[in-house]
Formats: sequence, C-alpha cells, structure tokens
Amino acid sequence: MKKSYVFLAEGFEEIETISVVDILRRAGMPVETVSVTSEKIVTGAHGVPVVADSCIGDEALYADAEWLVLPGGMPGMTNLAACTTLCNALKAHAEAGKNTAAICASPSVLGKLGLLAGRKATCYPGFEANLTGASVTGERCTVDGNITTANGPSSATAFALALVEQSMGEKVAQEVAAGMLL
Repeated sequence: MKKSYVFLAEGFEEIETISVVDILRRAGMPVETVSVTSEKIVTGAHGVPVVADSCIGDEALYADAEWLVLPGGMPGMTNLAACTTLCNALKAHAEAGKNTAAICASPSVLGKLGLLAGRKATCYPGFEANLTGASVTGERCTVDGNITTANGPSSATAFALALVEQSMGEKVAQEVAAGMLL
C-alpha cells in the first residue's frame, strides 16, 4: 500500500492528528508525519510538542501518496495554507484524482485552492465561507469521491475510520473500530 502523509504546522489540533495517525497505522497503512517547516518538532494548538517523521520536501515526493491529510487547529490551518510546497502538492494530487482529507478548519485550505468546487464538504462551524464552491453539509464527516472532510476534534475517529474504509474496505475499518471498542 502507498504511504499516507499527515502534514503538521505550528498550532495543529492534537486530537485530529494523533487519532488519525494512530488509526491509519492500526489498519496497517504506512503513515508519515511531515512538518511544513524545516523543524521536526511541531507544537500543537494546546502546547503539545510532536516530533514529525520528516520535514517538507519537493511536492513531487507526495505525488504517489494514498492520502494527503490536513489536521485542523488554529493557527495550524493558517500555517498549512501558507506553505507553498504543500499547496502545490495538494493541487497536483487533487488534479490527479487522488485522495485528500482535511478536518476542522483545514477544509478551508482545500476551499481556498479551489479543490472543493462542486463538491460536498464539512468543516468546523464558522469556517463555512472558506469552502469556496462547496455544498456545505454540516455533517460530522463527509466523503465526496476522493475528498473527505470532517468538522472537528470529536469527529477525528470517524474521519480516520472513513479513510481506512475508503482505502482498505469496510471490513478492515470495522475490525479497527472493534479493536478500539467502538
């Protein structure tokens, strides 16, 4: 299976990051956390420092990914949106019809890049105006083809399981959920 990348920027939402990485790995999916700066230590919105597996490189490194995942949080979302390399990788990935996921405030990044036009999407309340061209569902987790969005920390588990289901099937997602007593 191809590797998935979870991008970390200063101010990321810790629950949305760690839950997603943990659940994807429980499913047997290779996952790499990537700092969007030259520093591997990235501090979350609530002061939790996390050591990323790598620092951002050329966008071509992410071209063959299973998933490009954007955790939310503030100012994490703003810092993700400011990373030109990441934005270029997201655009190329989406144009190739590959899987992209964002939770909380971070669907705003996809919206600002025009990647949600004509799609259904959800986000943290108050960020709906940033989902340019999207039909905002208000759901906890919305899957529209190769783009998956979720609304916030309480949806992180459902969001991650949706990614597992899309990549590995419903049975694997159910097995992971059962192992977590969900």
